[in-house]
Amino acid sequence: MTAVTCIVAETPGKVSRIQPADPETVHEQIELLLKYFPVAAIKTGLLCNAAIVAEVVRSLRKAKRRQLVVDPVMIATSGDVLLAPKAIQIYERELFPLATLITPNLDEAARLLGEPIGDLAAMHRAARILGKKYGAAVLLKGGHLRGRRAIDVLYFGNRTREFSAPFVPRVKTHGTGCTYSAAITAELAKGAELRCAIATAKKFVTSAIRSHFVWKSGRDEIFALNPSY
Repeated sequence: MTAVTCIVAETPGKVSRIQPADPETVHEQIELLLKYFPVAAIKTGLLCNAAIVAEVVRSLRKAKRRQLVVDPVMIATSGDVLLAPKAIQIYERELFPLATLITPNLDEAARLLGEPIGDLAAMHRAARILGKKYGAAVLLKGGHLRGRRAIDVLYFGNRTREFSAPFVPRVKTHGTGCTYSAAITAELAKGAELRCAIATAKKFVTSAIRSHFVWKSGRDEIFALNPSY
């Protein structure tokens, strides 16, 4: 089930427009779904602005005993900034403390830390710092490092653990991080333990990227999208 927070005009490598939904409408969608359906796990994605983040927090405070995965969609793969500083402050102060798991990419984690993350050792350090700061498990997604393997680092239970898969080169994607966090949430809803949920979701997303669609645009450029987005 989905509560729509915004409409986005986007292709791989470009976000051209974001139209926020009315915050009260976002709140009403969530309230209605929680009232009439047996929701076991919830995932947040692009929340667009401070008013919407505040409404989501207001609704989710009532959603106790449900797993909550917060994908802090602040910076797109293309580098486009998707969230204003005031909204990020509400994330940190009010939304992150409700989370079971937070899933930033490297750029988002660097924004939260205030410093760049350039290698695997820095990823481990960043995951630990963020996890302790927000009191939640943190899965730091490392695909943007562009090595031979796409390695993510989980901080959970005062330990870090790596999840690794072969990096699929020369594929222009968007929405892979969203798909990843959604797949983790689906596994949690089915009762999977957190580490098992991440491992299953990692395999699913890697397979989806490997099985991408490809076509030529009018300018003879090759584009590829994650088919499960």
